[in-house]
Amino acid sequence: MTIRVNGNEIDEATIQAEMERARAAGHPEGEQLRDSAIQELILRQLMIAEAAQHQINVGSEEEIIGTLLQQEVQIDEVDEASCRLFYEENSASFKQGEMAAASHILFTPGEGLAASLVKAKAEGILADLQKNPAGFAAMAREHSACPSGKEGGALGEFGRGQMVPEFEQAVFSTEAGQITPELIETQFGYHIIQVTGRKGGDLVSFDEVKERLQAYLTDMEGRKATHAYLAKLVSAAQIEGYQLPAFS
Repeated sequence: MTIRVNGNEIDEATIQAEMERARAAGHPEGEQLRDSAIQELILRQLMIAEAAQHQINVGSEEEIIGTLLQQEVQIDEVDEASCRLFYEENSASFKQGEMAAASHILFTPGEGLAASLVKAKAEGILADLQKNPAGFAAMAREHSACPSGKEGGALGEFGRGQMVPEFEQAVFSTEAGQITPELIETQFGYHIIQVTGRKGGDLVSFDEVKERLQAYLTDMEGRKATHAYLAKLVSAAQIEGYQLPAFS
């Protein structure tokens, strides 16, 4: 079926060109590659049209989109009180010398703003694994885009500071033997994480982690605000021939 966004067609040649660009950027082959390309093209078309409505039309597409988001998406820096509350509610995540072992299943949704749209399949697999955790290794071998998938997703043992902050926060907030209740988003994509081991450590003071924590929480709020803005654009658009999974 032909894909149209507010009456404008996205043809197969355009989709193939976007897929090729994603390949060149190092994204792996698979069914997610085509979906990511289509999602990226739909969102770009919506945002370029919205930018025109705001008379933003100078520079490259990336510059136009960046200006639109900067103008329309309000992102306030998370205050110290919110950081402290997070620190106190997640004290287990701020231990020094703590070690963990984990396995994961990685889903790489593509680049750019389409990165928030590959949740549907990953969430379905997460729901299945929460019912049947014993199937984790098999699911990792079948679906993970990480080389560790060949080993059932096993990453071995690691300490704090060895993984990206979002991944680390999830692992060290989860008890051994458990699967994180939600997908974890990092710069690499979406992760389903199973914590297989934990060793204790000493609590790091709030002052030591305040700046890094504030940057992390502000970034998370920015992603949420951007996703909400995109959802608004999608809901107001007429999209034929494709359903964006994160907004269905």
